[in-house]
Formats: sequence, structure tokens, C-alpha cells
Amino acid sequence: MIDVARRAGVGLGTVSRVVNGGAGVRAETADRVRVAIDELGFQRNEVARALRPGKKSSSLALVLGDLTNPFYASIAKASLEVAGQSGFAVVLGSVDEDPAGEKRAIQELIGRQVAGLMIVPDQGDHSFLAGAGVPVVFVDRPAHGIEADIVMVDNEGGGKLATDHLLGQGHQRIAILLAPSYYTTGRRLRGYRRAHRAAGLPVDESLVVALPEGTAEAAEKATRELLHRPDPPTAVFASTNFVAEGVLRALREVDRQPAVVGFDDFRLADMLPTPVTVVASDTAELGRAAARLLLARAAGADPRPPQRIILPCALIQRGSGERPPP
Repeated sequence: MIDVARRAGVGLGTVSRVVNGGAGVRAETADRVRVAIDELGFQRNEVARALRPGKKSSSLALVLGDLTNPFYASIAKASLEVAGQSGFAVVLGSVDEDPAGEKRAIQELIGRQVAGLMIVPDQGDHSFLAGAGVPVVFVDRPAHGIEADIVMVDNEGGGKLATDHLLGQGHQRIAILLAPSYYTTGRRLRGYRRAHRAAGLPVDESLVVALPEGTAEAAEKATRELLHRPDPPTAVFASTNFVAEGVLRALREVDRQPAVVGFDDFRLADMLPTPVTVVASDTAELGRAAARLLLARAAGADPRPPQRIILPCALIQRGSGERPPP
């Protein structure tokens, strides 16, 4: 505020009144203050206004995707529990693959003086965080432009696990439906390809289906097209829980159903007429591990270089993935 006052040629009280919407400032003077604010990039520190000098923040921030997705909701719930046990609150920011929106949300949270950030990053450049002065833990996928802690699932290993299982059932025409993602489903595709190489089988690229959206509707449409081919696949690997939902919807229309393995468990998967085989990870542990690591960094109790924590996957056999080829 001192810098703004100097730049605008006014007193601190005038800057305060403009920032807080107070009265008694001429329009011309207020405009001069606002220009100085824009030129200097001034941001009011909301938390510092309410805290006594020297007191540390007791809030963490979690920035992730759509909270209606059970995957993100599970991460959020687990991280809140761990933070709460240490006397910290968690401020949530939800941005859905929008780099500009994510950057704005993160900058606002930093301005509120949070003790640390947990971020499920999008595809944007995160180098702006390098000098933010706040510890950062990335969740589920790495970020571009910065070296920082990350906690994620073994996506490639999980993709290989699912494909190995289907190959082991005798399937040789295995389709994979890929939700858009610059990292997670790309690594699952790597595992799919690795499994084929290990089995000495070429990948039929026509069975590698990149969906325009990661929705159940897009997956249902793509599955229907696959099943109506002259040479349909005998098995399908669904790369996310939403994709698995769309695959199952499409299967209602066919008598001879392919084997299906999904990635990430979902509610009622074990209650369907043919329970769904899935590759599952401990999604809640993603949130817990990220929160534990961030709390240690915020307390200065963990001096190690950036950590890369990889959580394993497991195959849950329920029936859909054990159907034999025709």
C-alpha cells in the first residue's frame, strides 16, 4: 500500500479507502490509485488483515477438478480429514481443465496466505509457482515448469495389469477407450501397449479409441460403434470410471458381450448383474499422502528434495473381465 500511495501521490488513508470502497475520495484521485494498483500488481492480503503479526496461517488449499467426480471428491474428503487432525482447515478451489482459471484461483489462494497448496494440475505452465514462497504438492499428475512434490497412482502399471488380465483370458482383440488427459490415461495406454509387447502381440490401432470427451455419453457412442464393426473386439479396457459407465450402457444392446475391465472403482460396480472387474487404487490415500507431505513441508519438518510418491494399483476380479473370447 505504501508503494501504491507513492505511485499515485496520495496518502495511505486514501489508498485504504479506495481499496475498501470507502467514501470521501474524488473520482480523479480514485482513478489514479486504481491505475497505480494495476501497474504494481497490488493484491490485498485478506488473511494478513485478520491475523495478529507473526501468527502463521492454519489453512491449506486444495485445487482440483470437478467435485461431482467421485475421484476428486474422495481426494478432497481424505485431505480434509488429515488436515483437520492437525488443526488445519482446507480451502477448496474447483477448476475443470482451465489453465487460466486455475492460475487465477491459485494466485488468489496465495494472496490469502495459505500455509501450503495441494494441486491436481491441468496442462498449463506452473513455473509461476517457483517463487511463490509456499510449499506445493501436486496430486495425481505432475506439473510443467516446476520441480515439486507429487503423489500419484501407478497409471502405467495399472494399464498393464488390466491388459495382462484380458490377454490371460485368451483375448487378442482388446479395445481401449481413452478419456482426454495429457497424463493419466496416456500412461494407462502405455501400460496397454507394454502388455501387448510382452505377449508378443501387435496392437491393432483401430482399437485404440481416443474419445472427444471423458463422459459416459462419449464412451457409450464409441462402444456402440466398436461393437457394430464386422470384427468387433472381444474385450474392452475402459480408462476411467465414467468411460466404464458408458461401455456398460452400450452393452445392453448386444447379446454376445465382450469382457470389460475398468480403471478406478465406482459405486454399485459389484452390484450389477455381471459385477465389473476393475483396476483400483486407494484414491483416498492420494489425498491423505498429499496432505501429510504438505503439512510436513509447511512445518519445515521435511528437508528432503521433491518427493515422487507412487501408489500401487490392484485388480479386483468380479466377473466382467473374466468372460472368455467367443
